[in-house]
Amino acid sequence: HLQSFGFFSVEKIIMVRSITVEVIVENSSLEVAPLTNNNQNLFEKAHHPVSFSQQLGVSIDTRTPFYLREDLPVDQWILGPSIVIESTSTIVIEIGWRGKLTIEDNIILERYQPLERGFAVGTDVDPVMLEIFNNLFMSIAEQMGSVLENTAVSVNIKERLDFSCAIFDVDGDLIANAPHMPVHLGSMSESIKSVIREHHNDMTKGDAFVLNAPYNGGTHLPDVTIIKPVFNQGEDAVIFYVASRGHHADIGGITPGSMPSDSVSVEQEGILLDNIKIVEAGCFQEKKIRSLLATGEWPARNIDTNIADFKAQLAACEKGMHELLKMVAHYRLAVVHAYMKHVQDNAEESVRRVLEVLSDGEFTCVMDDGNQINVRIQLNKQQRSAIIDFSGTSAQHVANFNAPTAITRAAVLYVFRCLVDDQIPLNEGCLKPITIILPEKSMINPVYPAAVVAGNVETSQAIVDALLGALGVVAESQGTMNNVTWGNECFQYYETLCGGEGASFQHHGCDAVHTHMTNSRLTDPEVLEWRFPVLVESFAIRKNSAGAGLYHGGDGVTRKIKFNEAMSVSLLTGHRKVAPYGIKGGEAAKTGVNELIRKSGESRLLSSTDRVDVEPGDLLVIKTPGGGGYGKKVSADE
Repeated sequence: HLQSFGFFSVEKIIMVRSITVEVIVENSSLEVAPLTNNNQNLFEKAHHPVSFSQQLGVSIDTRTPFYLREDLPVDQWILGPSIVIESTSTIVIEIGWRGKLTIEDNIILERYQPLERGFAVGTDVDPVMLEIFNNLFMSIAEQMGSVLENTAVSVNIKERLDFSCAIFDVDGDLIANAPHMPVHLGSMSESIKSVIREHHNDMTKGDAFVLNAPYNGGTHLPDVTIIKPVFNQGEDAVIFYVASRGHHADIGGITPGSMPSDSVSVEQEGILLDNIKIVEAGCFQEKKIRSLLATGEWPARNIDTNIADFKAQLAACEKGMHELLKMVAHYRLAVVHAYMKHVQDNAEESVRRVLEVLSDGEFTCVMDDGNQINVRIQLNKQQRSAIIDFSGTSAQHVANFNAPTAITRAAVLYVFRCLVDDQIPLNEGCLKPITIILPEKSMINPVYPAAVVAGNVETSQAIVDALLGALGVVAESQGTMNNVTWGNECFQYYETLCGGEGASFQHHGCDAVHTHMTNSRLTDPEVLEWRFPVLVESFAIRKNSAGAGLYHGGDGVTRKIKFNEAMSVSLLTGHRKVAPYGIKGGEAAKTGVNELIRKSGESRLLSSTDRVDVEPGDLLVIKTPGGGGYGKKVSADE
């Protein structure tokens, strides 16, 4: 259990449900009739030129002898390169190998010349090894994600895949990620650095930490991060960090699902977990964590599910640790550390090359409530660097659209990584050429205890749209995650809804897709209706909701959910008043619509951010925005 999941529980009895036993028995040799072959000499049937592939893609062309198996003498070595043919197969004896026919009619192959080894992988950057390490690092994060998906319990993590996994260097800088949630990945390094800052003196092997504090490395409270330091084998030195972040179905707060539309302080949004040791020396601290989740005015509503998902996140971190240690055993620690730096340097250079061809720009993205994100991008072509200045952004939000600084950082990282046309991991190097200026006490640099639940999901999208607008490269996508949360004391569920993608040069926007800072999946209707008392009455593309243009945007969707139990519904959406913009003469897309249709037939329009109680038979209708168009549409007459 400790090896598989990275912890053990002193409160729990481990039950063994099944045991697999492997038995190996030595059988006596089978009686085989010896060959009656009297051939004494090798007889070459033919010679033909054959190309043999060597190391590093080098090929050697050589005239090669061909032999018939039936003509081979017994116990006489045949040196490669050579080829043995028979009626049902062909045996190729490579350069440096040899083969012989035994009296039992077997052909034995063995290497008789030592294999020439290539140079040992060193700490200096090599283009081939850089690509290998890029993919190795990303592969480890993907394997972590697979473990988390397979072991999680909640629909949010297991079905919707609302989670992210990544690996970090000894300083807490992001090295590589799997293609999970951009809003998680760009902000997770702040969580790692918070743990390093507060626990660097008391970390021991087998420890893991849990954190969701928005003002200490987190984003919003449902996104809970588990961080595990990786120690070198046989030593007490931390050499890496691994982390997994998952959106929990409920973490407490004033509404089921912990995504209230009307919160005004972070305490109303759930239980705060601020750098807590969740595993100490391999022992899962279940009693302590349960106690924390059950405290306060609005405790968590389904602690068993929280605990189960925490354990799944720990298992993902354990997988990442094992794979990193295997990499160290294969390449040496100095090499792995060197290539962690090289992949960041490569990402930095990739972004600097992009900055060479961009132009200065400024843009203001206005939100439905009148607040705005303002950004000015100033480029220094000589230094190949940029200043991203958010001065002019609205002051700290009175409600919950405040985005902690980690979120703004994540949005900037995402946008500039998208501009790089190379397969590189999203990592810290992307931000090295960029200076970010955030106004104090603004909605993108709030102070405790400002509410933040919508900042992570809605303001993050507005930051991306402002940046892309300033760069002038793509029309606005739907510009919202369309956050829908519903539940009661027994059930809690949260989902984000897809919409239209913005168009760009030579690219029509996609219909019905998650864009930018979200990348989650929608729960299958069968699973949703099996796990929760709801009915998916309709889910369809919302035709003609995209912005027209030379390249049109993508269409949004219409989703109708009927409730079979009394629930509380919370909506955090955007672009219900302000249309997603088009660029270069492209048209804006249609805004979204939120509507509640009572069982009686009474209809009520809901606002962008709303909270409503529903009864059995009530129908929630969400129409998501489309994406903006790119370029002026040319008429047939023109």
